[in-house]
Amino acid sequence: MPTMLWFRRDLRLSDLPPLLDAAEADGQVLAGYVLDPRLKASSGPRRLQYLYDALRELREALAGRLMVTEGRPEVEIPRLAQAVGATAVHVSADFTPFGRRRDDAVREALGDIPLEASGSPYLVSPGRIAKDDGEPYKVFTPFFSAWRKGGWRSPARTGPESACWIDPADLDGGVEIPDTGVELDLPAGEKAAREQWKAFVEDALADYAERRNRPDLPATSRISAHLKFGTIHPRTMAQDLGTGKGAQAYLRELAFRDFYASVLNEWPRSAWWNWNSNFDSMQRNENAAAKKSFEAWKAGRTGFPIVDAGMRQLAETGWMHNRVRMIVASFLVKDLHLPWQWGARWFLEQLVDGDMANNQHGWQWVAGTGTDAAPFFRVFNPTTQGEKFDPDGAYVRRWIPELGTADYPDPIVDHKAERAEALRRYSAIT
Repeated sequence: MPTMLWFRRDLRLSDLPPLLDAAEADGQVLAGYVLDPRLKASSGPRRLQYLYDALRELREALAGRLMVTEGRPEVEIPRLAQAVGATAVHVSADFTPFGRRRDDAVREALGDIPLEASGSPYLVSPGRIAKDDGEPYKVFTPFFSAWRKGGWRSPARTGPESACWIDPADLDGGVEIPDTGVELDLPAGEKAAREQWKAFVEDALADYAERRNRPDLPATSRISAHLKFGTIHPRTMAQDLGTGKGAQAYLRELAFRDFYASVLNEWPRSAWWNWNSNFDSMQRNENAAAKKSFEAWKAGRTGFPIVDAGMRQLAETGWMHNRVRMIVASFLVKDLHLPWQWGARWFLEQLVDGDMANNQHGWQWVAGTGTDAAPFFRVFNPTTQGEKFDPDGAYVRRWIPELGTADYPDPIVDHKAERAEALRRYSAIT
């Protein structure tokens, strides 16, 4: 009997559990993707370009047998399932607030056709790890211990030949995959993801623990956008991670990704509100002067070189080194006293790898308002951070060619004074 495989954040054919389930009935499988206008409206052009490029590659891997439509999934998925007589629609589970609402709507619209979820974008799916009393973890360290102890499944053995794919040529409603016209600094898709991961394992994994905080060095995997869109699964990556110091440091980062997904799943309100509501009443700058400071931050014109270099890298490439993400976030929240949501929204607009759980809770870690938050009294000094992690100034010079000239602005704030002000505001809450 025919089934349908609905692709979302899993734009690959290898290590794809729902593909196994879709093909289990020994019938034909319709591969489909729905371009949801809501996601298009909330994504920047680079993230959309990655999506479109990855869809083109997926379609090619399926010899053209990928049905791409546009509209609301609760309309399009039942229409396609009924058109091919599908007995079920198979998906990877989505644990974001938006994804859960969307899937509930599709499940209801499908009626008697089941929406069956298997697998997820994570090594350990949200909800699988809990404390002895059944409560979810709120702190990363004990979560990490339980996460490692519990382990995860081996990669699923799937590929283009795992199913007999239905040719969608005779189905109504198909659309061309768009193109934003922007250029990505790294190629998209499953093939690129696997090549990127292989190169990192061979060239940089061994030294990852020592070099990962250096934005001036090619020391990180640059795999985040591939994980965002599921063109590679972390299971595929984890099988290449041994017991070395670099490998274990990288595994810990994958655990953080799972932790933040679990937190968002348990507390969906934390997507845009402080997880720790005690900070909801804290004073933030939101006047005209604050908006002017925000524009300087976005443009990389704050007069603090490491901050400006990071913001310019983001604007030009849609990516920023993780250490620099923390530095620029701290500057916005604790030097400019702006709401973390302003920065989080800008990041989601600009980042190719913009992920709701990682982004929002990374910002709350810096702001001190999340679960495993940095202590409120930790205020990154942008000058000393630059000296420590970009010791030769190579990263800053790359992104700020006018540094040292009259064209580069003076610092827009006095860090020492703003640090004291930040501590005053936090102390008033705590």
